[in-house]
Amino acid sequence: MAFDVEKIRADFPALSLTVHGKPLVFLDSAASAQKPLCVLDALYRQYQTEYANVHRGMYELSEKATTNFEQARRKVRNFIHAASDKEIIFTRGATDSINLVAYTWGAANLKAGDEIILSQAEHHSNIVPWQILRDRIGFTIKVVPVDDKGDFVFEDYLKLLSDKTKLVAVAHVSNVLGTIFPVKEIIHAAHQAGAVVLLDGCQAATHLPLDMQDLDCDFYAFSGHKLYGPTGIGILYGKKALLDNMPPFEGGGDMIKSVSFEKSVWAEPPARFEAGTPPIMQAIGLGHAIDYVSQIGRTEIDAYERTLCRRLQSEVEQVGGMRLIGSSENKTAVVSFVPDFAHPQDIAMVLDQEGVAVRTGHHCAQPLHERFGVSVSVRASLGIYNTEGDIETFIQALHKAKRFFS
Repeated sequence: MAFDVEKIRADFPALSLTVHGKPLVFLDSAASAQKPLCVLDALYRQYQTEYANVHRGMYELSEKATTNFEQARRKVRNFIHAASDKEIIFTRGATDSINLVAYTWGAANLKAGDEIILSQAEHHSNIVPWQILRDRIGFTIKVVPVDDKGDFVFEDYLKLLSDKTKLVAVAHVSNVLGTIFPVKEIIHAAHQAGAVVLLDGCQAATHLPLDMQDLDCDFYAFSGHKLYGPTGIGILYGKKALLDNMPPFEGGGDMIKSVSFEKSVWAEPPARFEAGTPPIMQAIGLGHAIDYVSQIGRTEIDAYERTLCRRLQSEVEQVGGMRLIGSSENKTAVVSFVPDFAHPQDIAMVLDQEGVAVRTGHHCAQPLHERFGVSVSVRASLGIYNTEGDIETFIQALHKAKRFFS
């Protein structure tokens, strides 16, 4: 279908808000995206007329909720082209998904003397769990650098791979740089070395078509709230052969076949990793968000957002006094920069007075900022609802900030 951004914008109630008397220009979707009416309406309807706990309830409301919940799992499977519903685990978020892998697969398979590989661009959620586990077990973390443009240095990556490498865990798309890493090549090289691969797909799932069977990664994590769905829901995709041999992450209800005081027997995946009452409404809401994005078309979304991102980056450069953090030719949806005339937080405050919402800070990527010699940056990030007009308003506000502080 044709990409009609004005029609899309009409689906998002938040975009009609005013801030300080100015129309809202929302450029913080990389942190969390706004929600379309179809998701909000579905959540309201579910809570109002179709709410019950799922699984085992032998009454109509529970059966309906269970059907909707498991349909959401199937929607996720189709969205990322996984081989089976059993490869889709509902979690509390992408951070939870990565921690699940660390403390199940990682704790069971990593040992002292092993090595894992991360990239310099990782979000803290794909650094800290591995550090905690390293300090318990004694393996080594090696880091692939990014170059001055923010591209993954593939040659250095190949040099780091060895028979000691047991895991490669990298972002699909950097949340600061916007760089799309060469993940198929990363995965292929890792598998040749005998390593397992986890991709942090938080920024990719929102913007790019995904195919787990084509990528051939072993684990893939992403969150619902960046994908126009609710907070409190994340996805972990894992190859069934790996999930079948992983111990549970948490103990409780619904993740067991049987329990006695002498012994408990675990359920098959995905139930094994979904202890307790699951995020029922959040999963159903995510399913509706996936329906919405799929109807628009991810190829169309990708093309539109890349074009808009190039325009945004070019306009920021033309303001002057801006140092871009990430200028790869293969990037999407994110433009980060550091002004030389004011602190990023001061810039954001001026932009807010003009109705423009951006993010400042290290964006949970301190090592990456250190690599570029800065502590914080301004990040403007795009969603399917942003327009050329949003960019114009943002640039005008940026000029105003420059005049104010110069």
